[in-house]
Amino acid sequence: QVQLVESGGGLVQAGGSLRLSCLTSGRTFDRRPMGWFRQSPGKGREFVAGITWGDTYYTTSVKGRFTISRDNAKNTVYLQMKSLKPEDTAVYYCAAKSAGLIVTTTRSSYDYWGQGTQVTVSS
Repeated sequence: QVQLVESGGGLVQAGGSLRLSCLTSGRTFDRRPMGWFRQSPGKGREFVAGITWGDTYYTTSVKGRFTISRDNAKNTVYLQMKSLKPEDTAVYYCAAKSAGLIVTTTRSSYDYWGQGTQVTVSS
């Protein structure tokens, strides 16, 4: 059974930092694209960052503030978030593809999802 489990969310003041983790189990995603999405109340789930074997991708609003990385030995993908803003408040989801090598930004192109972790940034 494939599982993606996020952790690391919480409440932080604007300007602060958090690091999210996504631990995978049940299969190997070493060479598969993985991504982080987020969803705030009343909005759709949006792409935040993605990572392939050697490349990273970010949505414009988080470039320079967020960093996605992966440790294949630990079956874990991370999202380091710095200079957090109130508009970053959302539930953050980890996602993985079962095939392919390219990061995409559409929710439907990912096959596995975690349960989400809440990030709240106070002003």
